[in-house]
Amino acid sequence: VIFFFLILLLLLVLLLFKTLKNMQTLLCAIVLLYLKGFVSAEPKAKCPTRCDVSTCPSPSCPSGYVPDRCNCCLVCAQGEGEPCGRKDDLPCGDGLECKHPAGKRLAKGICQCKFGHEVCGSDGKTYGNVCQLKATSRKALQQGLPGISQLQKGPCETSIGPSHPSSPRYKFNFIADVVEKIAPAVVHIELFLRHPLFGRNVPLSSGSGFVMSDTGLIVTNAHVVSSTTHFLSFLKVQMHNGDVYEASIKDIDKKSDIATIKINPQTKLPVLLLGHSADLRPGEFVVAIGSPFALQNTVTTGIVSTAQRDGKELGIRDSDMDYIQTDAIINYGNSGGPLVNLDGEVIGINTLKVAAGISFAIPSDRITRFLNESLDKHSKGGSIKKRFIGIRMLTITPALVEELKQQNPDFPDVASGIYVHEVVPHSPAQKGGIRDGDIIVKLNGRPLLTTADLQGALQEETALLLEVRRDNDDLMMLEDDP
Repeated sequence: VIFFFLILLLLLVLLLFKTLKNMQTLLCAIVLLYLKGFVSAEPKAKCPTRCDVSTCPSPSCPSGYVPDRCNCCLVCAQGEGEPCGRKDDLPCGDGLECKHPAGKRLAKGICQCKFGHEVCGSDGKTYGNVCQLKATSRKALQQGLPGISQLQKGPCETSIGPSHPSSPRYKFNFIADVVEKIAPAVVHIELFLRHPLFGRNVPLSSGSGFVMSDTGLIVTNAHVVSSTTHFLSFLKVQMHNGDVYEASIKDIDKKSDIATIKINPQTKLPVLLLGHSADLRPGEFVVAIGSPFALQNTVTTGIVSTAQRDGKELGIRDSDMDYIQTDAIINYGNSGGPLVNLDGEVIGINTLKVAAGISFAIPSDRITRFLNESLDKHSKGGSIKKRFIGIRMLTITPALVEELKQQNPDFPDVASGIYVHEVVPHSPAQKGGIRDGDIIVKLNGRPLLTTADLQGALQEETALLLEVRRDNDDLMMLEDDP
């Protein structure tokens, strides 16, 4: 095109010349310039008949990889803001699409992210979109640093909470809308035992969970999957659409009662996003969904009695055992299922039922911390070992005693101690003889006032001598290796 444009330009110049001699001279010059360009032009490289991958470069590509022109090597895809759409341009990277000016499909395009909303990364930073987060994560992995995952939609500093009057929790009270939004990401988890003689799969227990990543990462309670350490036991996960997968434990913290398991789906899965449990207000509506008694998609609703049970109320010095109290009904099988607000954000994991109308959930802020610790642990190739006694407990308070007496008039008269709500199967506590409903009143001969006292004793490499009140009897129990 440029060559013919030059010819036309020179022809116009020729009209200004009056002599044939000058015209002949200019025509000769044009021919010489054309021949020079034709001779000096490099021929287009041909693709080899057989690819030699040993000659391929090792690019560091934050936007992902695409095949080269000959389909032999992987090269860097075009990143966000780079040109695209022309004949020799490479495709845009993962999550990017080629955007052309309006009405100009043949013009040069620009690679832009398909999703324009901000996201919060596991490194605590806010990214302009998912593509920027993925690019930063790839760079980190190529440098031997931990990768970055998406924790939630929206910036890290704020969330849809009390400051948003347009939030659905202010405008509507349609529980069905929330359930329709979250149900596809809620799963049913079953623990089976392979019978060594008959080869049958014997169900041991069941629970719930929810999908955190579209590649199959699921969050649940640790006690739902804790028995899978037995070599004959295994986990199965049933999705909302009926698909069934075998799962493996990715990480587990029995003290916090949180675990992540992994399945390998064939397609991308619907996911739930974590909200900020610190934004909850007493009296706010919440929705609990799970599969009690293997009845999937069982929905209950309630209100938040206390946004977060702090150490003063439950006798806990750190945030590991902080709970959200709600009157949403939680039964066997609900454990591990999500507790969500009316925006469909997960604000807790259903984990504990003390009595009718008194249920507790682990706050989503604690789940976020667990996921960050898990990511950091796996990036360093290490492991975190914590001493474990295997009970789910609450500090005895006058209010708790009054509530329990309403459920059981024969509940012992105690002023202090720890109420054992549940004993984890196959745990040191169960092996030592502790039962559900026991009250631990003394530890190594000293009165036990709060759960924090027992947690502190677990940090020491000593045996635990527990005095337990069962009905009206006092029993002594020794825990050698919690």
